Amino acid sequence: MKNAGRIDGRTQLIGLLATPIGHSLSPAMHNLAFEKLGLNNAYMAFEVGNEQLEEVVRGMRALNIRGYNVSMPNKTAILQYLDELDDSAKFTGAVNTVVNTDGKLKGYSTDGSGYVRNLREHGIDLKGKKMTLVGSGGAATPIAIEAAQAGLAEISIFARNDQFFARAEENVRIINEDMKHTQVKANIYPLENQEQLREEIRTSHILANGTGVGMKPLEGKSVIEDVSMLRSDLIVTDVVYSPAKSKLMEQAESVGATAINGLGMMLWQGALAFELWTGQEMPVAYIKEQLFADKL
Repeated sequence: MKNAGRIDGRTQLIGLLATPIGHSLSPAMHNLAFEKLGLNNAYMAFEVGNEQLEEVVRGMRALNIRGYNVSMPNKTAILQYLDELDDSAKFTGAVNTVVNTDGKLKGYSTDGSGYVRNLREHGIDLKGKKMTLVGSGGAATPIAIEAAQAGLAEISIFARNDQFFARAEENVRIINEDMKHTQVKANIYPLENQEQLREEIRTSHILANGTGVGMKPLEGKSVIEDVSMLRSDLIVTDVVYSPAKSKLMEQAESVGATAINGLGMMLWQGALAFELWTGQEMPVAYIKEQLFADKL
């Protein structure tokens, strides 16, 4: 950690609570930003799952930790341990950023905004388009809500027909009923219905994987079983960034589709979180140059 030499008795700690954690680029990204701006902060990653989460949050509060990111599998589980939720977290039912202000913990969701901002960086405007989204969890839900607010005409959400399917149904209800000002049509299907998935992708501009399929321990796997579902004029996005080229990205490239991995979303959600903690803008251009050259 480059800023380790600057750590002293006034250093404010910021962290990441997730598992698996070893692949995360967040510590490198945030510590580079702290160093660049001369901020007396340090960012560390902690291997934490749902079982330890309550105890860890209690400890973080007691230590007056300034804030932390929350990633899989903790984005929804953490809601019950926080004092307040920003509207971004209320709508999505998920938190990826926590800010501690004098012992009061407030949760935010910057994932959806980071996803949409990354698409804009690639010259992609969601207005009037149709998206097929796979997933219903802590990453897919913010994507669905924020993409709907960004002007989608239609979104078809696919989720496995298990205990989490109800979350996908709730996402569709929120978009269709609570977000009527967006005029987005939202549909819900079980992921097991592969023929319906093929049909929805056929009529979509964008296919988005909002699940962890493609990263450890599911590295080498894809939410798409048959590459013939993809086509050259399709935009395929993934929340997975480690590996930088998931199987889904390889499938997309094999048919000439536009493939966008999760690095840009990770960068922009991190930039928004950085500002919440520090009150300063992350030096995004510098971070891109240092960490993500030729990868975005």
